[in-house]
Amino acid sequence: MKIAYISYEVSPYAKAGGLADVAGALPKYIRDLGENIYVIMPFHKIIENNTDTSNFELVKSNLIPDSHNYKSPFSVYKSFLPNSKVTVYFIKSEELFDSKNIYEEENIFLKTSYFCDAALKTIKELENDTLVINLNDWHTSLISVYLKTNYIEDNVLGKISTLLSIHNIGYQGLFDPNVLNYAGLPNYLFNMNALEYYGKVNVLKGGILFSDVINTVSPTYAKEIQTEEYGYGMDKILKVKSDDLFGILNGIDYSVYDPINDPHIFAPIKSYEDKLKNKRSLQRYLNLNINANKTIVSFIGRLFDQKGVDLISKIVEYFLLADVQFILLGTGEKNYEDYFSSLINIFPKKVSINITFDVDLAQKIYAGSDIFLMPSKYEPCGLGQMYSMRYGTVPVVRYTGGLKDTVTEFNPKDKIGTGFGFHEYNESDLLYSLLKAVYTNQKRKEDWINLFENCMKADFSYEKTATKYIELYKIALSKKRGF
Repeated sequence: MKIAYISYEVSPYAKAGGLADVAGALPKYIRDLGENIYVIMPFHKIIENNTDTSNFELVKSNLIPDSHNYKSPFSVYKSFLPNSKVTVYFIKSEELFDSKNIYEEENIFLKTSYFCDAALKTIKELENDTLVINLNDWHTSLISVYLKTNYIEDNVLGKISTLLSIHNIGYQGLFDPNVLNYAGLPNYLFNMNALEYYGKVNVLKGGILFSDVINTVSPTYAKEIQTEEYGYGMDKILKVKSDDLFGILNGIDYSVYDPINDPHIFAPIKSYEDKLKNKRSLQRYLNLNINANKTIVSFIGRLFDQKGVDLISKIVEYFLLADVQFILLGTGEKNYEDYFSSLINIFPKKVSINITFDVDLAQKIYAGSDIFLMPSKYEPCGLGQMYSMRYGTVPVVRYTGGLKDTVTEFNPKDKIGTGFGFHEYNESDLLYSLLKAVYTNQKRKEDWINLFENCMKADFSYEKTATKYIELYKIALSKKRGF
């Protein structure tokens, strides 16, 4: 079975969020299980900053998408995911993929729709025995629409089945109706049974309706998005498609997030004493007071309400009155950037506020912190809590989506559980859970070491995830073939 994995971002080439991490890891594990899989992504300008592109092989040039009305030619370059034999095809258009910001709003429909049609042209030219395409989020959703309309009778593309992976249903791709003309798609698609959504074209809706199978990135999130609270207007459509909707928990790449061999961290972590070495080194590195008895609470992520940053901002000055230190790494809304930066003067030597994107520092924080905060308003899967547990850092989360599927409440009686959490989205419940974790860290050291060991033993490797994706590819094929 040959599979095309198509994503608008793929690590390490171009990354804006967790999708890139999944796209850069999952195909490797699927190939390890014996399936023939390759990746297609745009040749974003930022790739030249992240990767040595001198070894990229030009395999096709002057190709034109068959349907799209933007007839500028594109080239296809070839490389491989690092440390693997998974082919990556890069679609290069000097005129379109010319921004260092992957998701730059200007002309984003033109760029994503062109990429969708160009990806299908690439498959037809280079991998014409492909049987399944794995799409990711709205940026690639038009591929399913193209296949079920313009290419339904194509002798190559008409045979292909599709799986749409929804990583965050809050982002859907809403545009004016005239964009269908740009994409070269029939105008009849602008109706309530297809892409029309309150007077706009909704690209993700098209992906949901036209894909053979749909999955989200955790079992709980698959249930949540069928409710009005979490469905962002797609809940009724997803209920209709519920027989085709599945939830598969993301994994993390253990070859990259490796507490024994990670070159970014201060010392390999094999024991709790090793954990404390990283803690003291992190304090020194960030100019905090060096004291292993002070609890380090950290947050890594985007500074937006979805990540629970509004709750953190309401309690941070209260919990900083305790014997704790706080580390933040991330960028986002300016009001949050400014507020957290102001804490440096109020709590010197107790806070480290890093308004930036820094992979090296992120690894050091995962390895050296005691507690990792992730109080998300909603969380399709979440990777931060998995990264933190991989390095023995205890998560404090809101039990929603993938956080509910990955973190279990610590029970001091039977010593099981990997973290602390709460259910209702409010700051008082977050503060209570956080202070319970801090108390356990400072006053119940034996329990804390149990927690550390439980986190280190948790298994979020991609082997199980890859196996479940292969099962969905087979389901998609069976639906396409009518049995």
